[in-house]
This record gives sequence, structure tokens and C-alpha cells, in this order.
Amino acid sequence: MTREIKFGRRMIGDGHPAYIIAEVGINHNGDLEIAKKIIDAAAHAGADAVKFQKRTPEVATPPEQQKQMRETPWGYITYLDYRYKVEFGLEQYREIERHCKEKKIDWMVSVWDEPSVDFMEQFDTPAYKVPSASLTDHALLTHVRKTGKPVIISSGMSTMEQIRRGVDVVGAKDLVIMHCTSTYPCEPEELNLKMIQTLRSEFPNNPIGYSGHEVGLVPSAVAIALGASSIERHITMDRAMWGSDQAASVEPGGFERLVKYIRVTEAALGDGVKKVYESEKGSLKKLRRVVNE
Repeated sequence: MTREIKFGRRMIGDGHPAYIIAEVGINHNGDLEIAKKIIDAAAHAGADAVKFQKRTPEVATPPEQQKQMRETPWGYITYLDYRYKVEFGLEQYREIERHCKEKKIDWMVSVWDEPSVDFMEQFDTPAYKVPSASLTDHALLTHVRKTGKPVIISSGMSTMEQIRRGVDVVGAKDLVIMHCTSTYPCEPEELNLKMIQTLRSEFPNNPIGYSGHEVGLVPSAVAIALGASSIERHITMDRAMWGSDQAASVEPGGFERLVKYIRVTEAALGDGVKKVYESEKGSLKKLRRVVNE
């Protein structure tokens, strides 16, 4: 079985360019105009897709956290009220879909609960993402699979056994598995990029991706060299903006460099077959004194 899947207009997997996801998440802080500016920046940088997060706040927010108070741009409010403030509804997502079509960039969401899956079925997105926090929510995994769309799962804060169980529940067909460490931002010592190779070995028929939360761009290029078929990084207009994910995000200029580093890395990897390139032959003729066939 080939390690590749059809993903909207693209194929993802070995032998194909990495699918680059600009994770908007909730970095828009509930402002549609900010969201559209981030979409513009991602499209300009050459990302393949932007991704948002869709929650039903009263379902997705753990009960013990709902009444906790939090300082926010909207005042000192409960965590549940804050979740409502940053949640887009039908009209906003219709505008996001329209804007993404105009910019010729895919869009999708991470779904945090079953009602959010049902809500998103109104839209023609290429796949659903199940976030790391929900990898052990087997009811959600089953519900997502029933849509018939490709699924991406993220593996942050999970054991190998939890990953295996999640894959068993959601099914390996049309599945991308993302290596991830769910720390925002994440220190280099905890990125554990060699897990990409571990997951490639453990799941030989599935494209393996990397969802990074580090500061900087180099690890994402290294992930490509280790076999990642997809890269997801948070994007923001300004890392100084209010919000829990901003510090682990990449600003527009950095995202342009990120895409360039990924594409250069892909080109540089080659095919592993030793050959003498035409560009070497001038040096060969000029410099090699002893020729052995």
C-alpha cells in the first residue's frame, strides 16, 4: 500500500511536496477582519491551507474550567464566556470560505466536539483535524470518520498506546498522523523530531506530519528531512497580540521563509541515488588527475 492519500486538490505522502498548513487557530481573537488578513498572509507565503478551530464551547470546555475567571480583552470574564468570544459562527465561516476561494487556498478546521463536526458538514473542506487534546475522545473520532472525509490526528500529550488506540478507532484509511509536542512554545529539547521516524515505522501506510509549536523555523525543515509529509505551524499577524498561542506562532515574513526553507529542503534531499551531475563535469575535467572507472 502506498503511503499517500488524496487531499482535496492535492496528494499527501511520500513522493509529493509537503502539504503546509498555516494554523490560524484562535489567533484572530474573534475578529473576522484579522482572520482574513492572516489568510492573505498565508496565501502570499505559499501555504497550501489555513486551519481554524471549531468548538461548541459548552460541550468542548471541561466543566471544572467553565466558571474559572480570566483576564481578557473583553474584561474579567469566565473561561466559558471567553470561549464564546473567540468562536466564529455560520456567517463568519461562510465569509472565510468565500475569502479562501478567492485567494485559492484550502481551509479546514480542528473539530473539538461532535456538534462542531455536524456544523462543519455545511462546508466543503478537504479534511477534518482532530486536535491532540481530543485524541482519546473515541466518540469524536468515530463521528469524524462517518463524514467520509480524510482525517488528521495530532499526537501531542499522548502515549504510543493512546496513539495506536486512536488509529484503531478512527481507522487507518485516509489518515494523516501528526507528531506533536503540546507545549506553547516548545523548547528544542522536547520537540523529539525523531518521533517522525518512529511513527513512519509504526504506521507504514500513513503519511506522517509534524505540528510544531517551537520558536524558530529550522525544526520544521528538519522534520521534512526526517520524512514529514505535512507541516503545520501557527500563524499570526503579530506575536505580541493577546492570546495563548501567539508566542508559538510565526509572523507573515517568517512564514514566507518557512515555506521557502521547506521547499529548499525537499529539493535538496534528492533521491539517494549517486550520480555525476552535468554541473560537475567541468570540475571533473579540470581537477581530476587520475580516472578509475
